[in-house]
Amino acid sequence: MSPRPVHAADLYSLPLMDLLFRAQSVHRQHFDPNSVQCSKLLSIKTGGCPEDCAYCSQSARNGSDLGASKLMEVERVLAEARRAKAAGATRYCMGAAWRSPKERDMPAVLAMVQGVKDLGLETCMTLGMLDSDQALRLKAAGLDYYNHNIDTSERYYAEVITTRSFQDRLETLARVRAAGIHVCAGGIVGMGETAADRMAMLDTLAGLPDAPESVPINMLMPMAGTPLADTPPLDPIEFVRTIATARILMPTSYVRLSAGRSEMSDELQALCFFAGANSIFVGDKLLTAGNPDEDKDARLFAKLGLRAEMLAEAAPAPDHAAEPEHGCACAGGCAV
Repeated sequence: MSPRPVHAADLYSLPLMDLLFRAQSVHRQHFDPNSVQCSKLLSIKTGGCPEDCAYCSQSARNGSDLGASKLMEVERVLAEARRAKAAGATRYCMGAAWRSPKERDMPAVLAMVQGVKDLGLETCMTLGMLDSDQALRLKAAGLDYYNHNIDTSERYYAEVITTRSFQDRLETLARVRAAGIHVCAGGIVGMGETAADRMAMLDTLAGLPDAPESVPINMLMPMAGTPLADTPPLDPIEFVRTIATARILMPTSYVRLSAGRSEMSDELQALCFFAGANSIFVGDKLLTAGNPDEDKDARLFAKLGLRAEMLAEAAPAPDHAAEPEHGCACAGGCAV
């Protein structure tokens, strides 16, 4: 008889020391425990999104003061990418506040991917929902990763978003995978969900036909004017438990300590790295939220004996591309 699959519920509520020991043991089997992958995130089109994601200041429905911008020019994006590479980033992530990309914007988006790829950086995009043709075109342009977070559990999803379904998210992830693009998918914790919701979210991610190569775990940063603006903060130990459980369930995935780091102490971040987080965003801003600046991160890395992963160090993510069918944070396009 084959062993029963491990589920988040088997792990999440373990005594914390046992959970951390197990997560660190798994982490060391697959990664250098003192190396952290660094990504840079740029908002290439901010605000005016028609979705109603309750956490997001970019939603046109949420009443925040954030205005809508036009899609950035390709050369400006590439100039920012050059600066990010010089600062040590190995992956460049570009996010647009769209429900899904319009055809008129695809040529510019594809040129951004090609240009960033030509700089020798890994490329990542988050543009909302994709159809199969868009996914294939992004792959042909050189896109390495596509970010599309599931945000939370299927049960709690409608409490946060009503303008698209949980299934819509999964279908976009399936199209991305079928096109041969690596999947970046995680969620946001601290939105008023239960521990059971956090466990269900992780079980969904780990239970995909292939687990995401990159799993961002975001701590909610309440944004003024959004429905979640007054949400009480999540207990930090619950956040650490989420990181550790993600590491054990998805042992070969990069687990990104994502939004919320600007509000975390050095001690909390250190616990998260010990629990198996091995990727961060660098730079003083994510899409619309604050992030620790490079000097602060450099001091933290020096204090903990961590180093930024070099591009040549990164083990190539497995290519799960199937034969293609012919015929938003935040991230849909809003969440990191």
